[in-house]
Amino acid sequence: MAKKLVVKFTANFERNLDDIEHFLTAAEAPQAFDGLLDELLDTVIPNLERFPEMGRPFLARQARSVEATNALTALRAKLLALTQDTDALREYLLKDYLLLYARIGGAIYLLAIRHQRQLSFDFDAHWRL
Repeated sequence: MAKKLVVKFTANFERNLDDIEHFLTAAEAPQAFDGLLDELLDTVIPNLERFPEMGRPFLARQARSVEATNALTALRAKLLALTQDTDALREYLLKDYLLLYARIGGAIYLLAIRHQRQLSFDFDAHWRL
């Protein structure tokens, strides 16, 4: 039987969880955050421990802009400094969330998580004068 992999939270992943908690509290749905934590602990982490390649390879995405091409090139270089596995960086889709993780050595690192309704930009801040 294969050795069970260890799942580790990165500092960025923890910050993302804080952001999601604030987002859901502001949306008057704090119970949804408890549901996310339950799903992570009861389903996502055990699944990744058993099937670390279950997520879609992130770097297999087709770049559709110069900026995306440049960002993916830089990301590939950073990943190659850690592992020779070009498919180590993967995305895991949940019902309302997108999770980014990497398998490096005997560990799985949870790198980032976003709620599908979270905006990437703080539009309110852009319009303050």
